[in-house]
Amino acid sequence: MNTWGKHLVVDAASCAGPKIRCSANIYAFTKELVKRIDMVSYGPPQIVMFGTGNKKGYTLVQLIETSNITAHFVEDTNDMYLDVFSCKDFDPHVVVGVVADFFSPHSVNTHVLSRQAELR
Repeated sequence: MNTWGKHLVVDAASCAGPKIRCSANIYAFTKELVKRIDMVSYGPPQIVMFGTGNKKGYTLVQLIETSNITAHFVEDTNDMYLDVFSCKDFDPHVVVGVVADFFSPHSVNTHVLSRQAELR
């Protein structure tokens, strides 16, 4: 990787409702994702239910030694919005595979960004 880091943005539509509403499933997903992309967790994941109306759902924050993994699970639409940012390289296809295994989305859109601060 010739940049500071990689930032993967995953929008997963119409996931299995019971799976995005289950904190134990989100916890297991986080542990498996960290393992499969060969990262090191820094403390346990935070999985918190909050929001109101069409914004309500679990939010996940997992610090990793090389940056972070965050996600929000929207109960109203069964959608998942995931960000994986790391200065250690990882395979976006592996991330999408883990998302599919744990949440069974109807469709997935991804964007990979190269992160590099420019000197001014």
